[in-house]
Amino acid sequence: MTKPDISVDVLVIGAGPTGLGAAKRLHQLDGPSWMIIDTNETPGGLASTDVTPEGFLYDVGGHVIFSHYKYFDDCIDEALPKEDDWYTHQRISYVRCKNLWVPYPFQNNISMLPKKEQVDCIDGMIDAAMEARVANTKPKTFDEWIVRMMGTGIADLFMRPYNFKVWAVPTTKMQCAWLGERVAAPDLKNVVKNVILQKTAGNWGPNATFRFPAHGGTGAIWIAVAKTIPKEKTMFGSHATVAKVDADNKVVTLESGKTIGYEKLINTMAVDSLVEKMGDQSLISLSKDLFYSSTHVIGVGVRGQRPERIGDKCWLYFPEDDCPFYRATIFSNYSPNNQPHESKKLPTLHLASGEKPTTTHPQEGPYWSIMLEVSESSMKPVNNENLLADCIKGLVATEMLQPTDEIVSTYHRRFDHGYPTPTLERESVLKALLPALYSKSILSRGRFGSWRYEVGNQDHSFMLGVEAADHIVNGAAELTLNYPDFVNGRVNHERRLVDGAQFFKSRTGIRDEGKPVVPGAKETLVNGSGAAEKTVPVTVHGRKKSMGKGGS
Repeated sequence: MTKPDISVDVLVIGAGPTGLGAAKRLHQLDGPSWMIIDTNETPGGLASTDVTPEGFLYDVGGHVIFSHYKYFDDCIDEALPKEDDWYTHQRISYVRCKNLWVPYPFQNNISMLPKKEQVDCIDGMIDAAMEARVANTKPKTFDEWIVRMMGTGIADLFMRPYNFKVWAVPTTKMQCAWLGERVAAPDLKNVVKNVILQKTAGNWGPNATFRFPAHGGTGAIWIAVAKTIPKEKTMFGSHATVAKVDADNKVVTLESGKTIGYEKLINTMAVDSLVEKMGDQSLISLSKDLFYSSTHVIGVGVRGQRPERIGDKCWLYFPEDDCPFYRATIFSNYSPNNQPHESKKLPTLHLASGEKPTTTHPQEGPYWSIMLEVSESSMKPVNNENLLADCIKGLVATEMLQPTDEIVSTYHRRFDHGYPTPTLERESVLKALLPALYSKSILSRGRFGSWRYEVGNQDHSFMLGVEAADHIVNGAAELTLNYPDFVNGRVNHERRLVDGAQFFKSRTGIRDEGKPVVPGAKETLVNGSGAAEKTVPVTVHGRKKSMGKGGS
C-alpha cells in the first residue's frame, strides 16, 4: 500500500461540538500528533447558525447553553470571555393545550386546565400512584413509564401526542432508560394542592437558567472555540469530505483523493454513515436497527413590535394537531441581534393569513422572529412542499401570529439526522457496534456518533470528544458515554482547561510527572473490545475515588 499523504496519531472526523472537544483536549494534552477535518467551511455541525438574506438568524434547532461540566464552561468562557458576549435568561416555557398556555412542566401545572381535564388528569395520577405501590416490575417502554408515573389522563392529553410529534415514533416503540433528568415526575400531593388553590408550580429542570451568545447565534460559540485550536491542524471545507474509511489499514480517503493515515480515529459523523464509508457489511447490517428522525427548522421573520401575548417567552410546546410543529422558539428574545436592526427596510412578502400585502414597498422595522421545529420519519411523513405554509397556518391557529401580521422573511431547512431515537432496539445495537469499532481503533462519539440522546446536548457532546481524547492518551474512563445518569446528576469538575500540572509548570518550569488515579476501578465499557470488565484509571480532582457502575 502506498504511503498516505498525511499521517497523524489521532484523526478527528467532524468539527461539531464533539470533534472540537476532542481537538481541544488533544491540543491541551500536547502529546500525540492530530488533525481535525470537516466537510463544512464553518465549524459547528448540528450546533451551527444560518442567516437569511434579510438578516434573521436561526439555529439548527432549539439550542441553549447550560452545563454539567466545569471543563466545558472553561472552554466556552475562553472562547467568548467578555461579559457582553452573552445574554443570560430565565427559561419561560409553556405548553399550548385547549387554547390555553399551561406553564412547563405540564404535569405539574394541570391547575391551569379546564375542570374536566383536571379531573381526568388527577384520576389518572391517583390510579398510577396506587399501581406504583404494588407494582413489582419496572416499565420497559416509554409509554409504560408515562402511564406508571403520570396516569392515562396526562398520557392522552399531553405526553403521548407531544412525544410522537417530537420523536416521530410512538412512545410504545421507545425505551425509558434515557429519561434521567429530562422528564419531571409529578408530585401528586402538590398537584392536587395547586389545583385546589389555583396555583402554578415553579420552574424545573437543568436549563431553568441558560446563556445565549449576544452575536452570531449558537454557531458563534463553536466558531470561537475552533479559533482556539491551531489552524494548521484543521482541514475544513468540501475538499475534506470523507469518501472512504479503510479501518484495516487505518487510512481515510477524502473526496479530493488525498489520504490521511492514523493510529486512532475519533469519529463524530453519524455512525450509520461511518460504517457505510467503511464498507463493512456486518456493521452496516447491524446499524440498520438504529432509528432516527429528521428535523425541519422553519423560521418566520415578522415586522412590528413583539406582541404582549408573546412577551418574554423562550420556547413553547405544542402537543395538539392544530399545527405541524412540536416546538416554537421566540428566537428574537434570545438576543436583539438575532434579527435585523429596526432601521433596515424590508418588503412584506405576505400577511400571515396568506393574503398579499397592500404594498410591497420596503419599510423599516422593528422586527421579531419565531423558529419552529417539525419532525419527520417513515412513521410520520411530512409534506415538504407545503410545510412552510402549513406552519404559518399553525402559528395563526395557535394565536402565535395574527392574520394581519406582516411576514418579511422565511427560512426552511431539513436536517436528515435530527434526533437519535432511543428505541427498544438501541442498546443491543450499540453494545455490539461501538465495541466492534473500538476493536478497529475507532472511537465513534457524539450525538449521532454514539447515538445516545441522553448525552446529546452541546455540553455532553463536547465532553464525549474530550473524554475520547483522554481515553486514547491517558486510558481515562469515558464517563459521559458509559454513565449518563452519573454525569447528569452532578457537577463534573475533575477536568479543567488549566490543570494543576499546567499551573505549576507555568510558575516553576517543573514538568508534572503524573496525576492521581484510582487503581483497580472497574467498569463495563461499551467502547471496549468486549463485554468483560476492564480495569481503568479514573482521574479524580484532588482525591481518590472508586467508581462503580454509575455510582457516586
